[in-house]
Amino acid sequence: MAFESLSDKLQNIFKNLRGKGRLTEADVKSALKEVKMALLEADVNFKVVKQFISSVQERAVGQDVLTSLTPGQMVIKIVNEEMVSLMGSETTELKLKPGNEITVIMMMGLQGAGKTTLAAKLALRLKSKGRKPLLVAGDIYRPAAVEQLKVNGEKAGVPVFSMGTGNKPLNIAKAAMEHAAKNDMNVVILDTAGRLQIDDDMMAELMELRENIDIYQTLLVVDAMTGQEAVNVAKVFDEKIGIDGVCITKLDGDTRGGAALSIRAVTGKPILFTGTGEKLGDLEQFYPERMASRILGMGDVLTLIEKAEAAVDADKAKEMEKKFKKAEFGFDDYLESMQQIKKMGGIGDILNMIPGMGNQLKGAVLPDEKAMGRVEAIIYSMTPKERANPGLLNTSRKNRIARGAGVDIAEVNRLVKQFEQSKKMMKQMGGMMGGKRGGKLGRFKLPF
Repeated sequence: MAFESLSDKLQNIFKNLRGKGRLTEADVKSALKEVKMALLEADVNFKVVKQFISSVQERAVGQDVLTSLTPGQMVIKIVNEEMVSLMGSETTELKLKPGNEITVIMMMGLQGAGKTTLAAKLALRLKSKGRKPLLVAGDIYRPAAVEQLKVNGEKAGVPVFSMGTGNKPLNIAKAAMEHAAKNDMNVVILDTAGRLQIDDDMMAELMELRENIDIYQTLLVVDAMTGQEAVNVAKVFDEKIGIDGVCITKLDGDTRGGAALSIRAVTGKPILFTGTGEKLGDLEQFYPERMASRILGMGDVLTLIEKAEAAVDADKAKEMEKKFKKAEFGFDDYLESMQQIKKMGGIGDILNMIPGMGNQLKGAVLPDEKAMGRVEAIIYSMTPKERANPGLLNTSRKNRIARGAGVDIAEVNRLVKQFEQSKKMMKQMGGMMGGKRGGKLGRFKLPF
């Protein structure tokens, strides 16, 4: 997960601050020196770090903080507020023209940043919000990019306009505009060519499109794994072409994440979306306050609730909740809750959004998609009666299920044992996760 190393370091620094009953100016300066090193190691821009530490220190060494009953908490609150400010304070929405007017969005970025995939993710997101998008294959130098856009467009249920690789991008864009107007489409997403590095030919091509097509939004896609280079790329694209917003990909990977903390401060341009996985649904709107909360180990309950609402059918959830409270659920229900978790990004993602939970489970081995796939295979190898009545599972039946799923019987036994433990736990937690106390989080259950 992005920022994991930075988050760990900051939490250790703050743990030491909280442990002190009173803080001196020297305590604050010493802690901020550690924060500075942690940010630089996370590849945050040096000038940005310098300004950030200066702003925090100016506020944190004031009399109100040092004489507070909880000075450590006050310093953390200031760090959180300054971090939110650094990333843009308020969430910036993607601007779209009203009604059926066609909004043209030009996607830009270097090769390998994930621009073509992000174009399809954005199309799916806009489609889910009632828009009628058209994806346009404008990368004429990579036949694979055209094919990739077609495949992803089909998965997203969004039409793709292509004229192959034998036409100029400007001609393709003009023809796509006509096609969109004839077919009542109101968003045109133009996937442009990337290069391994910024060059004059790429910039000239983008300028030609900008000057001859009514482009409403230019979005730059950068790879979080390139760290500070992503910030440099954003600066050059903004100076040469002009960008309205930035999309950061691969924020789910093993990346230091400095780009997310630097881009707004260096370019003045907002981050609009983050790519958080390989699936087309793995696109999140960027909320500065939520990102700051995650980095500081405070969780992100609002995003968790939104993911739960998108993944879980409300009627099914109510029905399942009753079963959980009475501990009457079977393997079909277990399977259903596993599929909900997969839709929400996996157990690790969910736990990291619950305040304090990610830190408590540091080092714990959580089931990955392969492990969950084997669990599904085991459950699908059961008969409907066995799924509904796990008590029927004797040694003979377990052997048959293991053969059907292609696993060792030990895995079947382990799953049955985990299932029984979950059943006991859910009975105990039924009241806590449902009803008034559970709120919206009561709509899903975790099978572990």
